[in-house]
Amino acid sequence: MNKFTHASGAVLSALFFLVSPVVAQTPSGMPPKQVGVVEAILMDVPRIVTLPGRAVAASSTAIRPRVSGIVTEIIYQPGRPIAAGDPMFRIDDTTYQANATSAQAQLSSAQAQVTEAQAAFTRTERLVGSGSTQAQVESARAALDQARAAVVSAQADLTLAKAKLDWTTVTSPLAGVASVSAVSIGDLVNEGQTDAMATVTQLDPIEVDMYEPSSRFLSVIDDIKDGTLRLNDELNATLTLETGQTYQAVGALVAPGVTVSTSTGSIDTRFRFDNPEHRLLPGMFLRGRINLGVTKAMLVSQTAASRDKLGNLSVWVVVDGKVQKRDLTDDGTYQHQWIITDGLEDGDLVVVDGLAGLSEGADVVTVPVGFDENGVVRDTAPVTE
Repeated sequence: MNKFTHASGAVLSALFFLVSPVVAQTPSGMPPKQVGVVEAILMDVPRIVTLPGRAVAASSTAIRPRVSGIVTEIIYQPGRPIAAGDPMFRIDDTTYQANATSAQAQLSSAQAQVTEAQAAFTRTERLVGSGSTQAQVESARAALDQARAAVVSAQADLTLAKAKLDWTTVTSPLAGVASVSAVSIGDLVNEGQTDAMATVTQLDPIEVDMYEPSSRFLSVIDDIKDGTLRLNDELNATLTLETGQTYQAVGALVAPGVTVSTSTGSIDTRFRFDNPEHRLLPGMFLRGRINLGVTKAMLVSQTAASRDKLGNLSVWVVVDGKVQKRDLTDDGTYQHQWIITDGLEDGDLVVVDGLAGLSEGADVVTVPVGFDENGVVRDTAPVTE
């Protein structure tokens, strides 16, 4: 029994010493970690900037009376579209109708005086030397000129009287949507008053002011000059509503900014959008995306890159089977990917999957991967043995 026990102990001891080196080597002898990689490709990337914006009415006018009087009728419906020239209010026209009739009578009288003066002048001129003097002719001519001038004056008075009569119907000067009336039937309104009777606002099309920091504007100018950015022939913009929805219409540039705000340091650029459903209202805050052009750059998934406390962007790159950390220079984002302008070379293998636990110089096995439509990493080739 004792011999068996001693023999067994010897065997176990031998096995322990044989196995111990293997156990000690296991951590350093583990196979390299598999990481998913994508190849960095230099390509034309759209240069899109996202800017805050605010909707403004393309046109808006305050409706004020051009004549004084009592409001007798409110014709339009608030909140409904109204066309240019549509009547909105009526003012009592009794006085203005009488003035127009009187002006018409004055014109008729002046015209009759012209007829009489013309006959007198003709008669006097014919009798020169046989019954009238040259002085009488000149006097008759002056009377005729005065009569003609009286006709012109009477015609002007009639035109003004008719205009004021027409102005008793207050119309909209532009197409848009009318506000609630600020006056009621029976209110007295006065010519030249400062208070508006209503407001008409044009909503279709509507314009949006977008605010770009002057520093970014200068950066864009530099990129255009050095050929990094190829500017589009036409600048268009899209909008994101406050709800996060994308507005369907594409806006066209109306006017580039030419001044910098002293309070915000931004440049105001205006775009115009079709707004047939009146979804955009003046004063509404929006987010605009402007496609400036294309730039030569590489795209890196945002999930593959990280920023340190100083905001420096970096990724892991595989070189000769080992990982290296690369610092990158980005120029914004495009479709949830960083636009990289410096730090990568065409053809570099960027680690996008299996990032946990990586350290500088660690051995890895690369697995080519791609992204599906949801941005999820998918294998594109068998694992490399």
